Amino acid sequence: MSAPRSPAELPVPPMSPAWFEEFVPRRGLLNGHLQTIVGNFLPRPAFRLMSVTETVEVDSADGSKVLCHCHWHPGEDASRRLTVVMVHGLEGSSDSRYIQGLSARAWNAGCNVVRMNMRNCSDSDVLTPTLYHSGLSDDVGAVVDHYAKRFGLQRVALVGYSMGGNLVLKLAGEWEARAPLCSVAAVCPAIDLAAGSDALHEPANRLYEWHFLRRLVRRYRRKTSLFPDIYEMQGIGPIRSLREFDDKIVARYCGFSDADDYYYRAAAARVVDRIAVPTLILLAIDDPFIRLTAETRAKILANPNIHFVETSHGGHCAYLGTEPGNDIHWAESTIIRYLLHPSGASNGI
Repeated sequence: MSAPRSPAELPVPPMSPAWFEEFVPRRGLLNGHLQTIVGNFLPRPAFRLMSVTETVEVDSADGSKVLCHCHWHPGEDASRRLTVVMVHGLEGSSDSRYIQGLSARAWNAGCNVVRMNMRNCSDSDVLTPTLYHSGLSDDVGAVVDHYAKRFGLQRVALVGYSMGGNLVLKLAGEWEARAPLCSVAAVCPAIDLAAGSDALHEPANRLYEWHFLRRLVRRYRRKTSLFPDIYEMQGIGPIRSLREFDDKIVARYCGFSDADDYYYRAAAARVVDRIAVPTLILLAIDDPFIRLTAETRAKILANPNIHFVETSHGGHCAYLGTEPGNDIHWAESTIIRYLLHPSGASNGI
């Protein structure tokens, strides 16, 4: 596990490119836990975008589908507009505040938006007999392929938060320069899964771990009631950590030998060096439970396609800055500037 770095050691985008503005945390929010908690509960403007809801098949072998909410600009130029596919974090959904906030910004910038739910999320448990996990990057790819074929999309960007960040970075490494993927952004991505899981079990982070475990176990109970021929509670025993959940349930039902096998095979860290499209990774040193190993950090820094922005503050997926009103959300405005910058795009075109 890598040691915290001083601000003087932090990598900064070379020559401060046009899309980059330094993150300055809101006064009184210099603590990663405060950033994380306040960011999670801070009120936002009402989400008013009209959407088209549909299910997309992501696995023909078992008929698994995911729920997507789409926002398409009208007109003949829709296929030429940048389409942003967004993926939420662990036990989040397409209605998570940060997904809605980024969706509104992307839409106002002229982009099409697809808010993708991972399998089972947003009360879609009946759409798949499987569980969701951090290795299902093919699901994101299936959603991209579905809409690219349907609408003739020329440019697709991926954005993921936390667990969703691992998924989009993993797909980017697997796809390399495959069209229509043109850019990627990940906020506090959980790309070193083992390190992050163990960090959640540290005493200072047990509240977060309990929050995730309570929801994960509740979801698993729901799956046992929907698919009793596949899942059972008997023999599972007590689950006291995320690693135990991944070992006893995810590994058992998702084709991994144990939690360590799952963490290794599902981690974007294995393929991050193969990413071949412009990619932004935002990471805060005071994130309570996201960790990068020295090996993964070296891979990221060695890849010229990746802009790695590591800040002293920001917490987990919060980044509450000094701007007034809804502009307090620095990561969201940074992502939009970055995604529109590579091609000099205007109004998403």
